[in-house]
Amino acid sequence: MGSSMEEKVVAVIMVGGPTKGTRFRPLSLNIPKPLFPIAGQPMVHHPISACKRIPNLAQIYLVGFYEEREFALYVSAISNELKVPVRYLREDKPHGSAGGLYHFRNLIMEDDPSHIFLLNCDVCCSFPLPEMLEAHRKYGGIGTLLVIKVSPESANQFGELVADPDTTELLHYTEKPETFVSDLVNCGVYVFTPDIFTAIRDVSSQRKDTAILRRVSSFEALQPATRIPADFVRLDQDILSPLAGKKQLYTYETLDFWEQIKSPGMSLRCSELYLSQFRLTSPQMLASGDGTKTAIVIGDVYIHHSAKIHPTAKIGPNVSISANARVGPGVRLISCIILDDVEIMENAVVTNAIVGWKSSIGRWSRAEGVYNSKLGVTILGDSVAVEDEVVVTSSIVLPNKTLNVSVQDEIIL
Repeated sequence: MGSSMEEKVVAVIMVGGPTKGTRFRPLSLNIPKPLFPIAGQPMVHHPISACKRIPNLAQIYLVGFYEEREFALYVSAISNELKVPVRYLREDKPHGSAGGLYHFRNLIMEDDPSHIFLLNCDVCCSFPLPEMLEAHRKYGGIGTLLVIKVSPESANQFGELVADPDTTELLHYTEKPETFVSDLVNCGVYVFTPDIFTAIRDVSSQRKDTAILRRVSSFEALQPATRIPADFVRLDQDILSPLAGKKQLYTYETLDFWEQIKSPGMSLRCSELYLSQFRLTSPQMLASGDGTKTAIVIGDVYIHHSAKIHPTAKIGPNVSISANARVGPGVRLISCIILDDVEIMENAVVTNAIVGWKSSIGRWSRAEGVYNSKLGVTILGDSVAVEDEVVVTSSIVLPNKTLNVSVQDEIIL
């Protein structure tokens, strides 16, 4: 047991790229999706701070194809804050979730780690990483996946899997199946031994061999070129599915919360989950107030120290207010994300909405979403002005627009 305590661990967080964040528009027009604030912290901050709890963590790598300058300031700040080296590695082209890991294998193995965590940036969960590592050491094999039970109706949106109920071994894996396989799904959080690189290399080699054979076959040569590049390796289809049932992969089930942050509406739900987790893990992050000298605060609320909130405002539950926001007298905020430099004027109401940077909401106006409507959460892009006594309901407003009439279920281009 003593030797395992000295073994180093590294973490790799896949952050994607600008072509991947399209479902997150209009919010991703201003900022890379991984840096969008959820519960007052950039999205990627939550998995990074979870990695800090891994014993003997040597390094955290962020892998994606955003420009390096977009992450430089954040990476420098978070490295200093957490006292853990964080480094951004830019892919020259998409290599797939496993191919991206393999592409940077020499850097990742620099510290000679015994284990490598792989996380997806747009996963929202409690990240039980030390527990996963301990379980993986007990199971053996190449890797362990974090899994969760979901409702049978929603299972086919994810990677469904079958695990041995006694040994937890991964027996079968299929990505987004057309028919129901299991209510156990892949959470997009993994721990591997360095043997994962051999498994990825084998897939690439097999592809190259197949390509050579195809060139020899005259019939194949006449077919359209639809082959996947040899260095593009998908973790789900190319690694997990073939290795299932071979005593190589195991599962660790979380009974906690889990969501994927694919859309702006989901970021509001995930903000709520993280704020409620702060209650247990970081209560100092949450605001309080009883309406005497400060605003009334109900439930879990994050307020940046530079934000100005009028004492007659009423905030919460599930509200996150970013830097330099100004909230006027009598304002009511419920279940919303208020971004930097927003002004909300007196007696305005914001509920089930995301208000973009430098936007303003006029006196007696309302910005509200209805979860079960066509567009759901209301989203105001950067620098949107909602004038006095205007109601915006379940609408998406692109940046730099001024609204002087009420709208419902509309996309304002």
